[in-house]
Amino acid sequence: MQVALARRTLTPTGLWVFGAAASAPMVVLAGGIVATYATTQVTALPLVFVLVAAVVALLAAGYTAMARQVGHPAAYYGILANSLGRGWGVAAGLVALVAYNSIQISLYGLVGATLAGQLGGAWWVWAGLALAVIGAFGVRAIVLSTRVLVAVLAVSLLIVAAFVLAGVGQPADGGLSWAGFDASGLAVSGVGGAVAFCVAALMGVDAPGSMVEEAVDRRSVGRATIGAVVVLGGVYALAAWAMGVAVGPDAVGEVAADPAAGLPFSILERLGGGWVVLAELVLILAIVTSKLVFHNVVARYVFALAREGVLPAGLARTGSTTRVSAPRGGSLTQTAIASVVVGAFALAGADPIAVMFTWLSTLGAMGLLCLLLAASVAAMTAPASVRGPQAGAWEWRLAPALGVLGGLVLLALMVGNAGSLLGAEPGSLYPFLLPAILAATAVLGAVWAGHLRQSRPEVYAGIGRGTPTTHAVPDAINVSI
Repeated sequence: MQVALARRTLTPTGLWVFGAAASAPMVVLAGGIVATYATTQVTALPLVFVLVAAVVALLAAGYTAMARQVGHPAAYYGILANSLGRGWGVAAGLVALVAYNSIQISLYGLVGATLAGQLGGAWWVWAGLALAVIGAFGVRAIVLSTRVLVAVLAVSLLIVAAFVLAGVGQPADGGLSWAGFDASGLAVSGVGGAVAFCVAALMGVDAPGSMVEEAVDRRSVGRATIGAVVVLGGVYALAAWAMGVAVGPDAVGEVAADPAAGLPFSILERLGGGWVVLAELVLILAIVTSKLVFHNVVARYVFALAREGVLPAGLARTGSTTRVSAPRGGSLTQTAIASVVVGAFALAGADPIAVMFTWLSTLGAMGLLCLLLAASVAAMTAPASVRGPQAGAWEWRLAPALGVLGGLVLLALMVGNAGSLLGAEPGSLYPFLLPAILAATAVLGAVWAGHLRQSRPEVYAGIGRGTPTTHAVPDAINVSI
């Protein structure tokens, strides 16, 4: 019996929401942009966001073209297995599990520390409550998750728009400054760190690729993903520019580094105290909904790999029916992993922001950038049987090639600046643990694929090819999103 996720339950809008909500605009505004200005002193941060978004959009072109054709919930696993080979596919699947889990779990440190700072108590208690909420939503039908994401994302974008208006409405220098988009501002020592922060801010926009089996229209995966990159890249560039205008481009780095300045809430307060209260509430909700997106993606990877026998098959069986409304096995597995990791950090007494959030989110962002690069290479080398008769040169050749060139530059800057991102001492080898973990995970995946080839050739033959046929599973009766 073939087991599949509920087909035709996510519309193009729902897919776009998943990609945008994973990035969490309120988290980027309140955390990412302020921290980037503070640590890098790069005044041209708005321009960096534009450039990084352009590269990620190019990388997403090949990724989504392959995701659409392969139609696999474990997107990177299926993409590489059907183009570069089954061993590459398993390697990508394990790296994706590490990367998505790392980002998802890192957010427990962020939400725990944020709530502890506002309401008191131990951070890990709040993290445990958030874990229970995410676990409860994760085993429910994805339509319920999407409704929550829509509401939080809409209010988040409203607050960011209000912030931009508040910033440009009262410029620090008496007039609008465009220094944030001046290319000469890129020729500074901190630009590598700014690039790394911007890459991390946009990671998660690839989430629609893992929802392809549940999409009403596979072609919408590409539009949703690239649309999320373009919209969020523009929103973040505008928000960073408005912050620079509000306090002065030359002073924004110093002001952002001063906790007493209260950025970005001090700028929002110009519109009234009610905006600050709303923003603080929505920030918590945005962290939780971002976690929910990554939880859903991890659950689908576990489900899909288990369905093909690469992971224990029991993780793919969630009932007696063929149509699975939610991958319960994968969801429960992700919840268990998160519980163990959060508990380990709490017992070790690690700082939830400086250690847990920073290290794990950097590891996850680095892993996802590597996977986007690999997916672009897979698109360029995919056989004609995968590309299909309507394959265009732009999404299968030119865009991936340009994306790989730009993506390698981003990856080099990210790896090269990992030490400053993690607060490591100069000359420390600790930052190199992150690429080493990713490389070791990929090697482990390749070794496991080789083992399957020898011991279970029928499983090996089905790697990346286990999605059910179109009519093997009934469609949902109603499309709600």
